[in-house]
Amino acid sequence: QVQLVESGGGLVQAGGSLRLSCAASGRTVSIYTLGWFRRAPGKEREFVAAINWSTGITRYLDSVKGRFTISRDNAKNTVYLQMNSLKPEDTAVYYCAAGVSTFNYNWWGQGTQVTVFS
Repeated sequence: QVQLVESGGGLVQAGGSLRLSCAASGRTVSIYTLGWFRRAPGKEREFVAAINWSTGITRYLDSVKGRFTISRDNAKNTVYLQMNSLKPEDTAVYYCAAGVSTFNYNWWGQGTQVTVFS
């Protein structure tokens, strides 16, 4: 089992920045990929960004490219999501997820709220 704990959410004005963190514990050797997802009110959960735990190769949702950066610190078993130039449409609960393959996420965090006001 892998446990994931997110932190760093909050309230920010449009154009501002936030950095989310996700600390992994437990059987972290099983992790192949770590990702961030979000669920906005009344909408389906959507993929935001992911990073290969070993290679560092990243993927992004088109609407966040150039604004969000995913990174990892293997020594701390932590993945980060740096969010810049935030927009009100980025408002959502953000979830960290870990998986044993590129598109298969097996473990999820509890979520952290990000609210962007104009």
